[in-house]
Amino acid sequence: MDKFKLEYKPFGRRAILIQWPRLISESILNDIIRFKKIILEHYPKLELVPAYNSLTLMSRTNLNFSSMTDSLRTLYRSNMKVPLRERKLWHIPVCYDLEFGIDLEEFSNAKKMSIERIIELHTEPIYTIYAIGFLPGFMYLGGLPEALHHPRRGKPRLHIPQGSVGIGGEQTGVYPQESPGGWNIIGNSPVKIFNPKNENPCGVNVGDKIKFYSVDKPTHELVTIQVETGIFHLKTLELDDQSS
Repeated sequence: MDKFKLEYKPFGRRAILIQWPRLISESILNDIIRFKKIILEHYPKLELVPAYNSLTLMSRTNLNFSSMTDSLRTLYRSNMKVPLRERKLWHIPVCYDLEFGIDLEEFSNAKKMSIERIIELHTEPIYTIYAIGFLPGFMYLGGLPEALHHPRRGKPRLHIPQGSVGIGGEQTGVYPQESPGGWNIIGNSPVKIFNPKNENPCGVNVGDKIKFYSVDKPTHELVTIQVETGIFHLKTLELDDQSS
């Protein structure tokens, strides 16, 4: 029996969109990651893009939608007990100094909450990466405490500095490079989530975990230098497989 009811939709001639129930759920995310692994074992030339409740399959050649979806349905029914791939917990430093947290005071007033309490709440959870986009390396993180949920800004900024840590709606994330953006900026991380100079430019993956920890401004400056000289390495922890 299928664990979830999936919908298969043509996405142009060379792609198929598979959709799970429209929920933000770690159980659904784990199911997507497993299915991605199985598909790649059978169709290694496909490019697969996982997100909150979808998996997009892309081919360099035209796909036969009917026969491909029949094959995918069979794979999903028969092989979903495979273990998840190795996943990591990444510890990421954030400086919440007001120089970086340009919306922190406004956010504090709107929430009627002290800045210290905001920092405490933001660094408390272990977040899950549910998707990567709209910029290379931009992590959409689930697990933000409800007390910190806040709408995006009414007027987006044209220039958000690289490393800015923001809150938008029910999510938090880090801007991997300077870009426009409408999230509420509460801090800055000196690490580079996306670095085109690396063999693997984006080291994090959908399904990985993120833990933020607070650092002061001098430490932020020190880590920035260490990152630029290539001597800083993020603290990571290998995670056990999850059966959910």
